Amino acid sequence: MSPACCSSVRAWADVGQAGQEQSYELYDPYVTEPARDLSISDARDHLADVVSRAAYAGRITYVTRRGQRMAAIVPVEVAEAIERAEDAEDVAAAREALARIDAGDEPISLADLRAELGL
Repeated sequence: MSPACCSSVRAWADVGQAGQEQSYELYDPYVTEPARDLSISDARDHLADVVSRAAYAGRITYVTRRGQRMAAIVPVEVAEAIERAEDAEDVAAAREALARIDAGDEPISLADLRAELGL
Protein backbone atom coordinates (compact mmCIF):
# COMPACT_ATOMS: atom_id res chain seq x y z
CA MET A 1 0.00 0.00 0.00
CA SER A 2 1.24 3.46 -0.75
CA PRO A 3 1.52 5.88 2.18
CA ALA A 4 -1.13 8.16 0.63
CA CYS A 5 -3.88 5.63 1.22
CA CYS A 6 -2.75 4.09 4.51
CA SER A 7 -5.09 6.28 6.56
CA SER A 8 -8.07 4.61 4.88
CA VAL A 9 -6.92 1.06 5.55
CA ARG A 10 -7.44 -1.16 8.57
CA ALA A 11 -5.38 -4.34 8.85
CA TRP A 12 -5.50 -7.42 11.01
CA ALA A 13 -3.82 -10.81 11.12
CA ASP A 14 -5.34 -14.28 11.12
CA VAL A 15 -3.90 -17.77 11.29
CA GLY A 16 -4.44 -19.62 8.00
CA GLN A 17 -4.96 -23.31 7.28
CA ALA A 18 -1.28 -24.23 7.49
CA GLY A 19 -0.83 -22.31 10.73
CA GLN A 20 0.78 -19.42 8.87
CA GLU A 21 -0.24 -15.90 9.71
CA GLN A 22 -2.20 -14.16 6.96
CA SER A 23 -2.86 -10.45 6.93
CA TYR A 24 -5.91 -8.78 5.49
CA GLU A 25 -6.61 -5.18 4.59
CA LEU A 26 -10.01 -3.51 4.51
CA TYR A 27 -10.72 -0.18 2.91
CA ASP A 28 -12.78 2.19 5.05
CA PRO A 29 -15.97 2.72 3.02
CA TYR A 30 -16.37 6.26 4.38
CA VAL A 31 -13.01 7.47 3.13
CA THR A 32 -12.55 7.92 -0.59
CA GLU A 33 -9.24 8.04 -2.37
CA PRO A 34 -8.61 10.92 -4.76
CA ALA A 35 -9.33 10.36 -8.44
CA ARG A 36 -6.42 9.47 -10.66
CA ASP A 37 -5.59 9.02 -14.33
CA LEU A 38 -4.30 5.68 -15.60
CA SER A 39 -3.27 4.70 -19.12
CA ILE A 40 -5.24 1.96 -20.84
CA SER A 41 -2.28 -0.41 -20.70
CA ASP A 42 -1.72 0.22 -16.97
CA ALA A 43 -5.45 -0.17 -16.30
CA ARG A 44 -5.44 -3.49 -18.17
CA ASP A 45 -2.39 -4.70 -16.23
CA HIS A 46 -3.94 -3.73 -12.87
CA LEU A 47 -7.66 -4.09 -13.58
CA ALA A 48 -8.48 -6.14 -10.47
CA ASP A 49 -6.82 -3.53 -8.22
CA VAL A 50 -8.47 -0.62 -10.03
CA VAL A 51 -11.91 -2.24 -9.66
CA SER A 52 -11.27 -3.08 -5.99
CA ARG A 53 -10.26 0.50 -5.25
CA ALA A 54 -13.44 1.75 -6.92
CA ALA A 55 -15.60 -0.70 -4.99
CA TYR A 56 -13.99 -0.51 -1.56
CA ALA A 57 -12.19 2.84 -1.44
CA GLY A 58 -14.47 4.93 -3.63
CA ARG A 59 -11.70 5.84 -6.06
CA ILE A 60 -12.60 7.14 -9.50
CA THR A 61 -10.01 6.15 -12.09
CA TYR A 62 -9.96 7.89 -15.45
CA VAL A 63 -8.64 5.63 -18.19
CA THR A 64 -6.56 7.58 -20.67
CA ARG A 65 -5.22 7.11 -24.19
CA ARG A 66 -2.32 9.36 -25.17
CA GLY A 67 -3.11 11.57 -22.20
CA GLN A 68 -6.79 12.07 -23.10
CA ARG A 69 -9.46 10.76 -20.74
CA MET A 70 -11.49 8.12 -22.58
CA ALA A 71 -13.54 6.43 -19.82
CA ALA A 72 -13.87 6.16 -16.07
CA ILE A 73 -14.06 3.30 -13.60
CA VAL A 74 -16.29 4.49 -10.78
CA PRO A 75 -17.90 3.02 -7.68
CA VAL A 76 -21.24 1.39 -8.52
CA GLU A 77 -23.03 3.87 -6.23
CA VAL A 78 -21.85 6.74 -8.45
CA ALA A 79 -23.07 5.07 -11.65
CA GLU A 80 -26.41 4.17 -10.05
CA ALA A 81 -26.88 7.74 -8.78
CA ILE A 82 -26.28 9.07 -12.30
CA GLU A 83 -28.80 6.58 -13.72
CA ARG A 84 -31.40 7.60 -11.10
CA ALA A 85 -30.88 11.28 -11.93
CA GLU A 86 -31.23 10.62 -15.66
CA ASP A 87 -34.37 8.55 -15.05
CA ALA A 88 -35.87 11.35 -12.95
CA GLU A 89 -35.16 13.87 -15.74
CA ASP A 90 -36.79 11.58 -18.30
CA VAL A 91 -39.88 11.13 -16.13
CA ALA A 92 -40.15 14.88 -15.56
CA ALA A 93 -39.85 15.57 -19.31
CA ALA A 94 -42.50 12.94 -20.11
CA ARG A 95 -44.89 14.40 -17.51
CA GLU A 96 -44.34 17.88 -18.88
CA ALA A 97 -45.06 16.70 -22.43
CA LEU A 98 -48.22 14.89 -21.32
CA ALA A 99 -49.37 17.98 -19.41
CA ARG A 100 -48.90 20.11 -22.57
CA ILE A 101 -50.94 17.61 -24.58
CA ASP A 102 -53.65 17.61 -21.88
CA ALA A 103 -53.63 21.42 -22.06
CA GLY A 104 -54.38 21.27 -25.79
CA ASP A 105 -50.97 21.35 -27.45
CA GLU A 106 -50.78 19.28 -30.61
CA PRO A 107 -48.29 16.37 -30.41
CA ILE A 108 -45.49 16.30 -32.98
CA SER A 109 -45.37 13.25 -35.23
CA LEU A 110 -42.18 11.21 -35.43
CA ALA A 111 -41.79 12.10 -39.12
CA ASP A 112 -42.05 15.84 -38.32
CA LEU A 113 -39.57 15.48 -35.45
CA ARG A 114 -37.07 13.68 -37.70
CA ALA A 115 -37.45 16.37 -40.34
CA GLU A 116 -37.00 19.10 -37.74
CA LEU A 117 -33.82 17.43 -36.43
CA GLY A 118 -32.50 16.66 -39.90
CA LEU A 119 -32.52 12.89 -39.38
